Amino acid sequence: MSVSAAILGCSGLELTAEEVAFFRDVRPWGFILFARNIDTPAQVKRLTAALRETVGRADAPILIDQEGGRIQRLGPPHWRAYPTGRAYGALPHPQRREMTRLGARLIAHDLAALGINVDCVPVLDVPDPHGHEIIGDRAYGDTPEDVALLGRAACEGLIAGGVLPIVKHIPGHGRARADSHLELPVVEASFAELDARDFAPFRALSDMPMAMTAHVIYAAVDASQSATTSEAVFEAVIRGAIGFDGLVMCDDLSMKALSGPLEDRAAQALAAGCDVVLHCNGDMAEMRAVIDGTSELSGRAAERARAALSRIPGAPEPLDHAEAVARFEDAFR
Repeated sequence: MSVSAAILGCSGLELTAEEVAFFRDVRPWGFILFARNIDTPAQVKRLTAALRETVGRADAPILIDQEGGRIQRLGPPHWRAYPTGRAYGALPHPQRREMTRLGARLIAHDLAALGINVDCVPVLDVPDPHGHEIIGDRAYGDTPEDVALLGRAACEGLIAGGVLPIVKHIPGHGRARADSHLELPVVEASFAELDARDFAPFRALSDMPMAMTAHVIYAAVDASQSATTSEAVFEAVIRGAIGFDGLVMCDDLSMKALSGPLEDRAAQALAAGCDVVLHCNGDMAEMRAVIDGTSELSGRAAERARAALSRIPGAPEPLDHAEAVARFEDAFR
């Protein structure tokens, strides 16, 4: 049965009849949840089960942004508030890698209990002093080495708990001087500068299962198209200099960094090299337009999708949850 090369959102706490019919018809590869979809643990479990029922695949990816700090869709009173990436990087050297892994392992414990099997973590962007604050304290540190070290620890913790990581925002959002949610950033740094700093953490984690693109122009590679819609960036950087061969999805197609009809945005992202496209806001008219520009998941993209899902372990690494929480809280006391 065919699968659309798309990840889509939904509008609320439960699926509408129109959403059920639409998802059954177009069969997206996966789904993404936001705060508008979250109430109680029982409600989220019902929603994830309902989403998977529409496509008839028990392993269908269900994504969420659960980084910690200002970017987490699950929070009190039902779920723990987790620290920012920067807070992990600020821990003493003997602790920071262990606690980054443990924090991700605890997040995976939370997500897996709800039927969520993909987290849009880690942020591998290396911040720049002149860059926009959209990255800011989401970054683990100020050097490629620190970002790569703690980014890998986060990936390890998630995978150990049965949740797949997504490295983002490939090939690097740290130098961008604008928020790509609102406008299209242009980075003027040379290829050599980008390769040494921005691309380095992604190259160090090129063995991870999935990545999400940056809606950013890298003028040294392609002066007119963002990474999401640039075949040159995919060939020279993402699959080339970085050597990433996992599944690549675009960042949200509805962000204002991109322009033109949504069906064109989807088609351009897939033509450039994205394996699947992502649309987040759950607006039905917009989702229909995205699907109009989206092809069937097939060929090398389908192989990458299967390979990514195969990275979920059959059983999560054992966890003494109470003891783990106590160690984690003690580290940030």
